Amino acid sequence: MIQIDKLGKFFNKNEVLKDVSLTMPEGSFTALLGPSGCGKSTTLRIIAGLEQPTTGLVKINNRNVTELTAAERNIAMVFQSYALYPHMTVQENIILPLSMRSMTRLQRMPILDRLLPSARAQAAKNVAKANEIAEMLEISALLDRKPSELSGGQMQRVAVGRALVRDPVAFLLDEPLSNLDAKLRTQMRSEIVDLHKRTGRTFVYVTHDQDEAMSMSDRIAVFMHGKIVQVATPRELFSNPATREVAAFVGDRPINMIELDAEGSNLPSPFDGFAIDGKKIPQRIVLGIRPETLEVNKNGTIPAFLERIEYLGSEAMVTFKLDGNITLRVAIDASDELPQPGERINLALKHSAAHLFDVETGNRLNAKLVSRTQPSAVKA
Repeated sequence: MIQIDKLGKFFNKNEVLKDVSLTMPEGSFTALLGPSGCGKSTTLRIIAGLEQPTTGLVKINNRNVTELTAAERNIAMVFQSYALYPHMTVQENIILPLSMRSMTRLQRMPILDRLLPSARAQAAKNVAKANEIAEMLEISALLDRKPSELSGGQMQRVAVGRALVRDPVAFLLDEPLSNLDAKLRTQMRSEIVDLHKRTGRTFVYVTHDQDEAMSMSDRIAVFMHGKIVQVATPRELFSNPATREVAAFVGDRPINMIELDAEGSNLPSPFDGFAIDGKKIPQRIVLGIRPETLEVNKNGTIPAFLERIEYLGSEAMVTFKLDGNITLRVAIDASDELPQPGERINLALKHSAAHLFDVETGNRLNAKLVSRTQPSAVKA
């Protein structure tokens, strides 16, 4: 288990982390997700011991390791750049962490490492362990190659192998797939998830790619402006984003955000077919509607004017203009008969999937959108 408690970090006068606390249970896969510059990589480096926090504590298995070096924490880190030694073979790169931990400086010296019986015996054990890891990662055929002779995916596996060979208490991965092409990224996602299941170790994974975070992790900590704004499962994060910013950051397609004046519990045109079920609703709200929760439907309650269509293969992204100069983007099945630009049509909204936020704070409202055909659910 990894715990960080009230971490703060300044670089000169720039505060990059503000009171960050998070517990990563034993065997969990936690993603640290957020845009560039939000503090997620700095948090990972503090956990690894590569940076010291200005304030706060780091605990591993209930042991305070804040003042310990990276080597003393028994944590493996996989970097975005892979950080392989170019003059070493794949086998030598994988063996290096074992040699540093299991052999003295004298035993590692050239020539002496072959003359001393203890050094030869330990070196043989290290080679056997490295070969075992290489077989697991399906890179046995690459052991004699140098990093310059490897593809991006192969270098990624070598970096993972070098981390895995140490039998660490946790794996820290800092955007390890960002240098790979889209097809290989998808493949490596599955391999890292399988590796997590096989080892049972705690994984902490930094990424700005919400697809990676949603598909790989069992918990996601969302960073914004040096703070954690929400910790949730992928499903909960998508269904119940804590803030307007989180809702905008998570999701395959950009969410529609519409600022409206709430008239008591009722919404104004063109959303006057809906009302808000909740207490203490501010006058000014943000209605968040994901494109996939809208559909073209002659019985829909939202009148709209079709502006343009973007054909994307299996689906089309359609832009509509509504009264009040409101723009809505709607994802529709491209196999259906598509409406034409210039048409006036009605849209139906899956109101249970809509999100409501406070304009002033950006926080999610403790309220839900309901159809005005359900007046009993509406609180005046």
